[in-house]
Amino acid sequence: MSVSPTPQQPAKPLAPPEPARTPQSVIRNFCIIAHIDHGKSTLADRMLQLTGVVDARQMRAQYLDRMDIERERGITIKSQAVRLPWRGQDGTQYVLNLIDTPGHVDFSYEVSRSLAACEGAILLVDAAQGIEAQTLANLYLALDADLHVIPVLNKIDLPAAQPDKYAAELANIIGCDPADVLRVSAKTGEGVEALLTAVVEQVPPPSGDPEAPARALIFDSVYDTYRGVITYVRVIDGRLSRRERTLMLSTKAVHETLEIGVISPDPVPSEGLAAGEVGYLITGVKDVRQARVGDTLTNASDPAREPLPGYADPKPMVFSGLYPVDGDDYPELRDALDKLRLNDASLVYEPETSTALGFGFRCGFLGLLHMEIVRERLEREFDLVLISTAPNVVYRVVTESGQESIVTNPSEFPSGKISQVFEPVVRATVLSPADFVGTIMELCQARRGVLLGMEYLSADRVEIRYTMPLAEIIFDFFDQLKSRTRGYGSLDYERAGEQEADLVKVDILLQGVPVDAFSQIVHADKAREYGLSMTARLRQLIPRQQFEVPIQAAIGSRIVARENIRALRKDVLAKCYGGDITRKRKLLEKQKEGKRRMKVIGRVEVPQEAFVAALSTEQTPDKRR
Repeated sequence: MSVSPTPQQPAKPLAPPEPARTPQSVIRNFCIIAHIDHGKSTLADRMLQLTGVVDARQMRAQYLDRMDIERERGITIKSQAVRLPWRGQDGTQYVLNLIDTPGHVDFSYEVSRSLAACEGAILLVDAAQGIEAQTLANLYLALDADLHVIPVLNKIDLPAAQPDKYAAELANIIGCDPADVLRVSAKTGEGVEALLTAVVEQVPPPSGDPEAPARALIFDSVYDTYRGVITYVRVIDGRLSRRERTLMLSTKAVHETLEIGVISPDPVPSEGLAAGEVGYLITGVKDVRQARVGDTLTNASDPAREPLPGYADPKPMVFSGLYPVDGDDYPELRDALDKLRLNDASLVYEPETSTALGFGFRCGFLGLLHMEIVRERLEREFDLVLISTAPNVVYRVVTESGQESIVTNPSEFPSGKISQVFEPVVRATVLSPADFVGTIMELCQARRGVLLGMEYLSADRVEIRYTMPLAEIIFDFFDQLKSRTRGYGSLDYERAGEQEADLVKVDILLQGVPVDAFSQIVHADKAREYGLSMTARLRQLIPRQQFEVPIQAAIGSRIVARENIRALRKDVLAKCYGGDITRKRKLLEKQKEGKRRMKVIGRVEVPQEAFVAALSTEQTPDKRR
């Protein structure tokens, strides 16, 4: 009697090798760091194609930049991790974990978190533009993290490329031979294969203990409406498995791991993650505060005793108020900020109230671009309409009575006699062609900068270092620098403490009543200039009332600028034909009395459009009445 064969299971699609069985010796964790627009995302695209992770049908430019705003602006805002298979020259199958990082100075916190998950870094330099300010800043971050740095020149296919010149410049800074600087074209794919081979040969494998209690560092997280918090981790020691309970060492929260896996380049579930690997896990957590970036994840049954060194909390450099145009949207704004905070650990905020704008939040940002991106994401992703107040920095104010206060909002500025005001200063580094040294120094000195030093990186490239007040940088300094250097100048800055300064608070008064949204803390030399510009702008924006409205700029009780909005005039004599003059006078006196009473009890109506336009940094077209 014959026995029928057992039907075979259908073949499953090929998946990456089981993470739990991947030996550390074949793992390479590396990131790409560079100045903005030097080709990081394009190089990542070529690596995705060359390793076969993304086929030609699925491929698109900036594949790892998932947000619409990233694709529209052509910049990377969020770091993205992806797992790549690569066969080495000896035939060994390697696992490469690539993290693509942002290049803008505002997002250097994202870069520092990505570096903590890696053992190596590709330092990318544009072969047509050379080393720029953020190139050096990212290099120093990588060296501080004790990473192996691979110097690479990109865009060698451009007609303006000077690879020999910039290879020597790069080798001089890193301390290697110019021949060691790899040359690639991310656009055409030339040299990318040699670069992946160099990553395998030069970047050291992870060195964690696979038998120790599990320890994994949370380096990023995102919020998914349907699945809750998705946490991105780098496993340092031990092993994390599916369906086991995990413990977060700082919050002491315990959760069951519902799904765990790797990103290649879309999430691929697996049974676990071993020491040295980068992946994701989903626990079904809905409370965004329970998954903190920088926290250590371990097994609840056999927890690790010592947490991993996390990240220094990012310190906001620019503060601005965010208010919903419709006051009923305040709860939605609060929930949106909670969810965005999970995706952007550098965002800080606290509730505040404005007499002019109602309920909102005082938010801290790492820079103006960061502020612009956060506001745009809130409006796009959460369908909110927002007003943001003028950005300002944090001041420390000491009154004559010795009382000290921290001021993040002009409305918090003490009203008594002020003894000292301290403002934050930064150490700014400007890299530029030598032809523009004079115009750069003129710009920096006009912004109260103090020259620290100047150094020629090559015959035609110079590095200028200044100490400058942060308040002078956050508005339009970068735009001015770019225009004065024809786009070739680049800027990087870092905190350098604080200094005493002659600062005053300028209040804007409508009908004698201060409007807190328009108040600003400025240097005494520029106080009248700010008052004149703001009163002139409001004169154009506020509609005429039934009575004359004075707009005044005041420092304390001293008025430094004034504009008047003329009253709407009604011709009360239109129907008065001839007759005694006393009749006309009676009508005019009656109108005058009515306007006087309205002026006493009336309130100036400022439309929301006027707030938006007055608080924007763009110039309003002149509409003289």
